[in-house]
Amino acid sequence: MTFSITQRLLEAAALALLGLLPGPATLAQTAPATLTVQVSKPVAAVPKNMFGLFFEDINFAADGGLYPELVKNKSFEYDDHLIGWKAIRGAAGLADYRVSGDQPIGATNRHFLRLSVKTAGPDAGFVNEGFRGMGVKQGAEYTFSVYLRRGPGSISALNVTLEEPGQRGGGPETSASGQALAQAQITGLTGKWKKYSVVLRPSATAAKARLKLTVEGTGTADIDVVSLFPKDTYLKRENGLRPDLVQLLKDMKPGFLRFPGGCIVEGMTLDNRYQWKETIGEVASRQPMINRWNKEFKQRYTPDYYQSFGLGFFEYFQLAEDIGAEPLPILNVGMACQFNSAELAPLGSAAKGPNAAGPGDEPTLDTFIQDALDLVEFANGPATSTWGAKRVAMGHPAPFNLKLIGIGNEQWGPQYLERYEPFAKALKAKYPAMQIVSSAGPSPEGELFDKATATLRAQKAEFIDEHYYAKPEWFRQHVDRYDNYPRSGSKIFAGEYAAQSAGIASQENKNNWDCALSEAAFMTGLERNADVVAMASYAPLFAHVDAWQWTPNLIWFDNLNSYGTVNYYVQQLFSQNKGTTMLPVQLPANAKNGTDNLFASAVADDAAGDLVVKLVNYSAAPRAVKVNMAGAKKLGKTGRALVMAADDLNTQNSLQEPKKLTPQESKFAVAGPVLSYTLAPNSLTVLRIPGKR
Repeated sequence: MTFSITQRLLEAAALALLGLLPGPATLAQTAPATLTVQVSKPVAAVPKNMFGLFFEDINFAADGGLYPELVKNKSFEYDDHLIGWKAIRGAAGLADYRVSGDQPIGATNRHFLRLSVKTAGPDAGFVNEGFRGMGVKQGAEYTFSVYLRRGPGSISALNVTLEEPGQRGGGPETSASGQALAQAQITGLTGKWKKYSVVLRPSATAAKARLKLTVEGTGTADIDVVSLFPKDTYLKRENGLRPDLVQLLKDMKPGFLRFPGGCIVEGMTLDNRYQWKETIGEVASRQPMINRWNKEFKQRYTPDYYQSFGLGFFEYFQLAEDIGAEPLPILNVGMACQFNSAELAPLGSAAKGPNAAGPGDEPTLDTFIQDALDLVEFANGPATSTWGAKRVAMGHPAPFNLKLIGIGNEQWGPQYLERYEPFAKALKAKYPAMQIVSSAGPSPEGELFDKATATLRAQKAEFIDEHYYAKPEWFRQHVDRYDNYPRSGSKIFAGEYAAQSAGIASQENKNNWDCALSEAAFMTGLERNADVVAMASYAPLFAHVDAWQWTPNLIWFDNLNSYGTVNYYVQQLFSQNKGTTMLPVQLPANAKNGTDNLFASAVADDAAGDLVVKLVNYSAAPRAVKVNMAGAKKLGKTGRALVMAADDLNTQNSLQEPKKLTPQESKFAVAGPVLSYTLAPNSLTVLRIPGKR
């Protein structure tokens, strides 16, 4: 339960009458808490890439989200070949239809839709529903493309209609009540596969439009690789990304981008694992695969959730470059998700060579190791190398300058450790400068966690990935988690964390201010230990409001709009104000960080010439503080305060109120090294003071 400031003061007055508390006047006269920032005693450099992004294709984050292709199952390659497609009026205008494999476009496009028309009419065709509809904007341009082949008969054209469904009928199988938003006709069909394209310009904006395809004439026609792609992509790239979502990422000023996950790296089985080599090259040739989040949660069962891989490893590297982040790919270590099948690839033998295979040619660990070695070559190799040439052919002659690789996502136990060691050795042998991220498992404590940590430290792992999803109070109570970690050796990657308002993996979790403020408190502990914690990222990143499996998430969107949660703006404040050098902060009487729900950290931003203090007041009352900038030199006269505060801890942003709670900036006077400031109730405050150390 939360209370307003007035309610708190009234309660305090009532208690004072009973002799249990001092009265409000006494409270107002309480001396401000004095914090001391040892400006002249820096601890260590703040890691350049400390705060970053974790991307996983969960919650329709890729197809239907960041990757803006509007056609679902465009090549009819889903396990159920007609997911996303329905015949108009139950195929009343068709003599027959079927998904065929008779002389397909190629080996990776093995299926297509064959329509047979006996009597010509306006209903001879199919509609595609998109990803919970198709979001289109008035006057914007969308490139429609398709591969067509005419069979026996007189079919002469394909009619293409982008329409907004009417109210009658409701399902995409109806057509009579739909409002046409854009139309085009494709002619010149031949007896051989040929690609056709046309630009559609909607006459109105619609959040849940659909695509209708009908044929003119009678006979048969084959249809494949149907695409409707916006021209308005980030940097106007062909096969580019949704600009509003990329901009939200760039505005974070992230230090790194971890991709492609997450549990989809592992897959439900090894056959279902993410294989980066299958996600590069010509987009139309990339084979889709069921997403491992498709049926993970019975209460959020999503049978139409697949991965088209239009957003593949090349596009991930390009995205990292676009937003100024270090790429951090995570690769399978020969283990399927241990929450699912826990399938293991045989260990194999290095003596057999990197392409050794086990019984029945099943992949061994050597296969996975070779994939990692080839990935480094793809990212960094010259045009004369096998895999570097593939990057160059895709339009990126310069290397991506890959420096980091994760071995395994969230594995645990001896099965992981016995695979990690030869994997890491092989990578280091060929690429000694490559830095490796290793896994401590899904839990931040316990016997398996302790064993993994000890083993990985003994092997001199550069980064150990720790994950924690917990109630908000856990984050406030564990702000000192890294205070007593070793100051040398392996660094920590806080790779996945988020406060859970209702419970871990609960469908009732909310992105509210209580969670975000508790995360902010915890992040002061990360920043105070930046010599130990080298990287940190909230997870998951994206969620479609109509197609999510997990909550909470950092950014929510529908087919047209998006917003950053209150958690997003907390992450942004830390990332944009991470500074360059750690500075010690002492609370009154050398109290532990978080005492009396006051949390603090400080850095110097040598590049900007500022001293930066972050303060969290997890209290429903305002709090007066004094900040002593001990040893500071040449302080400026005016500082900037960036503040997020809300009386109601249940405050959330939404599509309807995307900026309900965001950082507010103000200025304050700096009269000397001791600053007086009053922290708002339930607030995160970032003070930037011009000054040198």
